[in-house]
Amino acid sequence: MAITLQRAGFTDFRVFEKAGDIGGVWRENTYPGAACDVPSPLYSYSYAPNRTWPRRYSEQPDILEYLRRTATKFGVLDRVRLNTEVTGAEFDTDSRRWRVETADGETFEADVLIPAVGQLSRPAVPDIPGADSFAGEMFHSAEWNHDVDLTGKRVAVIGTGASAIQFVPKIQPLAGKLTVFQRTAPYVIPKTDRNYTRWHHRVYRALPVTQLAGRVGTWGIGELLTMALTSVQPLGKLVRALFRWNLERGVPDPGLRKKLVPDYPIGCKRLLFSNDWYPALAQSNVEVETGAIEEITAEGVRTASGVHEADVIIYGTGFKATEFLAPMKIRGVGGRELATEWAGGAHAYLGISVPDFPNMFLVYGPNTNLGGNSIIFMMERQCRYIMQLLRRGSCVDVRRDVAERFDAEVQHRLAHSVWSGCSSWYREPNGRISTNWPGLVWEYHRRTAKVDFGAYREVA
Repeated sequence: MAITLQRAGFTDFRVFEKAGDIGGVWRENTYPGAACDVPSPLYSYSYAPNRTWPRRYSEQPDILEYLRRTATKFGVLDRVRLNTEVTGAEFDTDSRRWRVETADGETFEADVLIPAVGQLSRPAVPDIPGADSFAGEMFHSAEWNHDVDLTGKRVAVIGTGASAIQFVPKIQPLAGKLTVFQRTAPYVIPKTDRNYTRWHHRVYRALPVTQLAGRVGTWGIGELLTMALTSVQPLGKLVRALFRWNLERGVPDPGLRKKLVPDYPIGCKRLLFSNDWYPALAQSNVEVETGAIEEITAEGVRTASGVHEADVIIYGTGFKATEFLAPMKIRGVGGRELATEWAGGAHAYLGISVPDFPNMFLVYGPNTNLGGNSIIFMMERQCRYIMQLLRRGSCVDVRRDVAERFDAEVQHRLAHSVWSGCSSWYREPNGRISTNWPGLVWEYHRRTAKVDFGAYREVA
């Protein structure tokens, strides 16, 4: 968003960053094996291609370096105020401005408020009885403790999501005993990864169209995958065949394979990509425990089969994805709290605008997450859309009737998608799917290409 503003000639803006550096999830997640599950030519800004990605699915250090380099290239780092946590913001109807508050007691005024905090910024740690009594080391994968040496240790991993399938294969050779506690098995399909050679880099520099072709091709495959999860679910049979092949080649033991077959429709939870997850689970020092966790004791993790002793417990339990903008307290027209507006689940027109919250525009807001493509594509479209609103130079919010019709459409479509078939981090406790976009990214591109100013009202 900052780069979009800068390129459009806007100069009076400030970015507040809670941490001591930029980078978001790629700054925070430093666990072993941290990488993106979208190929790098697509998981990058369209206006800032990187000709020297080290591999097709780049790892955390390389993505973070790309973000830093891009921010420097476009001259926005000086606009970022680090170590500044925004705790709340309130719209003043008289001045038609936002009053932004920070954790250190400072206040700032702004004509426009753009929350861009993402959906995967706050680790989710399950409330397990007895956790405080554990005698060993315990941490979440997003807060990896690199001071803990896992060599020869008894390690318990709670959770089998996108982070766990990356770090478990990396720590398995180190651990003396590794127990993976699985509540529900994920679908894991092969990852078409490879190293990029100097030859690739030379070709990408000399003929940029070759990298662009790869980007477009990956985007198209992502659209097909999205169709398999939403409107053309029979395509999911092909994805399931890939899962079965990946499982059977990686796990020779039929008993273990049975534990690793999900009991829900493919795609209902996040589809995962890995070539070494199943082989890691098949190793002699690994045990997959599917019994429900009853409590954590000083010695380890208790299930119905007894206490599984551990020296280290690692949570691979994901993030509080549906708690948009928390813990910030945002108040709109008349002091209306965003938490009240979103009491039944977060919602926003095109994932960007909320009724009674004028000139507040979200990046990566509700119902803009994807099951099969690059979120960078979505965010670029959101920035383009917001820029049209800013150029208008007025103070507007989306009409409530427009926002409600849009939300009803989105929820109706999501109710008929594969994501409605099980509980996952995509859904609120009440069953509402507040994270995912129900269609193709091409549809989102089309619907955000030009602002319908009739959908908005001027705030008096």
